[in-house]
Formats: sequence, C-alpha cells, structure tokens
Amino acid sequence: MDFNVKKLASDAGVFFTRAVQFTEEKLGQAEKTELDAHLENLIARGDCTKNWTEKIFRQTEVLLQPNPIDNTGARIEEFFYEKLDRKIPSRTTNGELLGQYMLDAAKDFGPGTPYGSTLITVGEYQKRLGGAEREFLQTSAISFLTPLRNFLEGDWRTISKERRLLENRRLDLDVCKARLKKAKLAEAKAAAAPDFQETRPRNYVLSASASALWSEEVDKAEHELRVAQTEFDRQAEVTRLLLEGISSTHVNHLRCLHEFVEAQAAYYAQCHKLMQELQKDLSRIPNAFVINPSTSGMSVCSPHSVTSLPGASSPSRSLVSTNTLEPETLKIEEVKPPATGTRKAKVLYDYHAADTSELSLFSDELITVYTMPGMDPDWLIGERGNEKGKVPVTYLELLS
Repeated sequence: MDFNVKKLASDAGVFFTRAVQFTEEKLGQAEKTELDAHLENLIARGDCTKNWTEKIFRQTEVLLQPNPIDNTGARIEEFFYEKLDRKIPSRTTNGELLGQYMLDAAKDFGPGTPYGSTLITVGEYQKRLGGAEREFLQTSAISFLTPLRNFLEGDWRTISKERRLLENRRLDLDVCKARLKKAKLAEAKAAAAPDFQETRPRNYVLSASASALWSEEVDKAEHELRVAQTEFDRQAEVTRLLLEGISSTHVNHLRCLHEFVEAQAAYYAQCHKLMQELQKDLSRIPNAFVINPSTSGMSVCSPHSVTSLPGASSPSRSLVSTNTLEPETLKIEEVKPPATGTRKAKVLYDYHAADTSELSLFSDELITVYTMPGMDPDWLIGERGNEKGKVPVTYLELLS
C-alpha cells in the first residue's frame, strides 16, 4: 500500500510538471522541442489518412444501409455477435421482403387473375433482386468495410497510443531542459566572487556551499536530460516506423477499393439483367388494361364520366355516361401524321412493345411524336423511320 501511494504521488508530480510545461508552451513562456520535418510530415499524413478513412467508412455504411435508425436493433445484435466472435446471420433484404409480400398477395387475389399472375412474376424477380443485394452487402462488408474498420480500430489506435507517449516524452525532455537551464543560472550566480569589503566571511562560506549544491544540481539535471533525450529519441523512432506503415495501408485499401468497385459493378449488372428479363416476361403477359364490354356484360366508364348532381331533381343523383370503350383497337398503319403538331422527343428509358400497336423504344434515341383526337393523353403516336406505333409519354422527353 505504501508503494502504491508513493507511485501515485510520483505520477501526480509528473503529470503536474507536464501540465505546467504544456501551459507555458501555449503561453509562449517556455521553449518547445520541435520534431524533425520527416516525422512531422508522417504525422500529418497519418492524420489525413485517419480522417478520410473514417469518413469513407461511415458513408459506405450509409450507402449499404441507408436507414440505420430503422435497424437499431439489428445494429446492436451485430455488435454483440462481433464481440462474441460469432458469425452474423444473414438478414432478409427489403427486396426479398417486398417479393414475399407480392407472392402472398397473389395467393389471395388468385394466381389465375391477370393481377395475381403479374404479382407472382414481379414478386419472384424482387426476391432475386433482394438476393443479389444481400450478396453485394456481404461481399462489400468483407472486402471493403472490414479492412477499413480494422485500420481504424487496430493500427490507428496503436499509432495514437505511441503518439501520445511521444508527446509525453517530449514534455519530459523540455522539463529537463528548463530545469538544467535554471540550475546553471543559479550555479553561475552562486559562483560569482563575493566582495570581501561588503560581505561578511559567513556569507562567503554560505555562498561557496550554495555553489557546490548547485553544481550537484546541475550534474543531476544533466543526467536526467540525457535519460529523457534517450527516451524521446527511442519513442520518436518507434512512432516513425509505425507512421511509415501508412504507405502499406494505402496499398491495402487501394486493393480493397478495386474489389468494392468490382462487386458494385457486378451487382448493378445483375440488377439490370434481371430487370430486362422482368420486362420481357411482363410483355408476354396478355394486356389486361383494355376491358371488352361484350365479355364483361358491364358498361365501363372513366372516372370523369360520372358526374354527381346533388341539386338535381332527377331521381338518380349520378349520371353514368353511356359511352363504352371502343372494342376495335386503333389501326396504327392507317394513322397519318398531321400537317402541323409533330414534335421531336428523346427517349429516356428502354421500352418493349406489349403488342403490334406499340413501338419499342431505346434510350437516348430521337423519334417524331404526335397525338390523334380521342387518344389516351398518356400515349402518343411515335415514328422512327418506317416504324410507327403508340408510345408512353412517361418514357419521353418532349423537345421544342
């Protein structure tokens, strides 16, 4: 117990002297030992690497998991799995969950109905997209996030610890320098020859004794300075070697970055392929948007064909238009472009024609479009060379 108290008192004294030295340096009242230029450059490079690695790591996490607040429980569970050195179980992605919901909905709506069969097709592709996303997340976490995390939580912590120790060694060195300087000034003052005419012999003896004491203090301060200088040089070398390892860290992170880009490219390519296949599968499903009145036995009206007349004297409070959908489809080949009113349009996305009356589109191409009386406002007539057909307005950017 006595030893612990002495050690505590000694540590407190060292801390106090370091604090005084640091404060005096900040106030410009004490000299500061500067590090060599090479070590200063290494420290600045290390700080830059740490700051940008941390930002890239955090933003990559946001990219891979956009809503961390909604997954707080999952984050906590992952934390415990990491601390227990156990494998984190794979989780269902949002795409897989959406696909499952669509498949479950199709069972209730009826797989044989147009809506139900379409839900089944889209749901299966959504699950495949979700599976591709899960593989991408796992690959990115292993090949990119893990090396960045290992650097921040491993190598950089070691470097930070050694840098703090180097700063303490520097403060100790400057304290020893200041102590030696004060001892030498006091020794020189005590060694000055006294004036025997004005100074008593007793004072001369005391002055000689003080000179001897300060000489011993100077020797002690010089020994402490040599020890402090040795400790400082040793710690500076250790810190320098660790900071020079940042170059190999950059090489490792560069390789991880290439792997992340390759995984990202493969993921987006797989998603694009799946969406193209989904569009083709949907184009094979019969168009159920046009309802034939002769088969349904009901007159179909648009939302604008029903007009509510709350103040009318008619027994019925709503009038239903007797106009039904035209059973015959528009004959595109008989449509002639108007003399005026044609415009150029840029195609924004690929579009696969659902039937012969529509025109397939390819992104970034330019076509001529115009409308005809009685057409659905969501559609236009498009022409490309000798090809002609209906095109959806949402896939176009009309040019002046």
